[in-house]
Amino acid sequence: MRVGTDGAPPLLDMLPDGVVIADQDGHVTVLNDAARRLLGAGDGVGKHLSEVVALQDRGGNEWFNCLAPYDGLASRTALTEQAWYLADGTELLVTGRIIREAPSKPVQQVVVSLRSARARARLDRERSDLVATVAHELRSPLTGVKGFVATLLSKWDKLNDEQKKLMLETVNSDADRLTRLIAELLDVARIDTGRLSLYPRPLDFAEAVQRVIASVRAATSREIAFDVDGELPQVHADPDKFAQVVTNLVDNAVRHGDGRVRLTAAPIDGQAAYDGVVMHVDDEGDGISPDIRSRVFTKFWKHGTRGGSGLGMYIVHGLTTAHGGGVEIDDAPGGGARITIVWPAYED
Repeated sequence: MRVGTDGAPPLLDMLPDGVVIADQDGHVTVLNDAARRLLGAGDGVGKHLSEVVALQDRGGNEWFNCLAPYDGLASRTALTEQAWYLADGTELLVTGRIIREAPSKPVQQVVVSLRSARARARLDRERSDLVATVAHELRSPLTGVKGFVATLLSKWDKLNDEQKKLMLETVNSDADRLTRLIAELLDVARIDTGRLSLYPRPLDFAEAVQRVIASVRAATSREIAFDVDGELPQVHADPDKFAQVVTNLVDNAVRHGDGRVRLTAAPIDGQAAYDGVVMHVDDEGDGISPDIRSRVFTKFWKHGTRGGSGLGMYIVHGLTTAHGGGVEIDDAPGGGARITIVWPAYED
């Protein structure tokens, strides 16, 4: 076999993970480029495995002494992946194979694989951010529910009917907010795992949008306008998911804009790849910089200080693309942000 620098076959030098191979006596015979870089081993061929893979755990215990690849059960053929540390504190994920001719036979080779733990650390941070975000979003409405219920229980006889009604309406509103957040989290999980269930059927686009706008108007004093340019075809959509998309788009525009929210819908130009409807949702806020538009449709993305779970636009993108449509971000003609969705028409 042709070998490269330090005895490593050229193919091993192309791997992103470090590979160290030692013979039956524990002397390193192969050390690829990634292993030299991760371990800072330099010319390690010929040195003992314990010297080349000089890693420790948090307690200062040596990798080679703890794993004892040449000792232990004669039937052992693998080393479980674990986190170990270089002298400077750099964390590496280390696993390995023990090569024998047959069970109970002496060790012929030990193959050690190493990789940086940065990706795992980043994943851990993302999970921590997820827990923190969800906890915060759940705590806010729960605090309101707890406070009003405690007040009602302790001062029921001292409150008049109007006060009780107001408190109960607030509790109901907070409960609805919790229900929506839980539904969003479930949808995110389904989108991530590809288990999203859709039940599409022919849908009147304009009528479905009007229903959403009427619902949002009941909870805000902001002006919401909807204009239709031309005759819209029926679209192919799951009614509940479509309503969720439009609700998130309008809520986002209301939250981040300062003036009127305007929706405009028109049939897709006949020269496009498919028939359908294009709808623009414009707000009068600060807009979204082109530099960050690629992050808008990621989970828990937030812009500004106006709250929200950070899941709405991720769900909009996931549900729209699941129906065969698309979403884009641009500048609104009058300032602010423009979110454009393209939705395919229903075909017999």
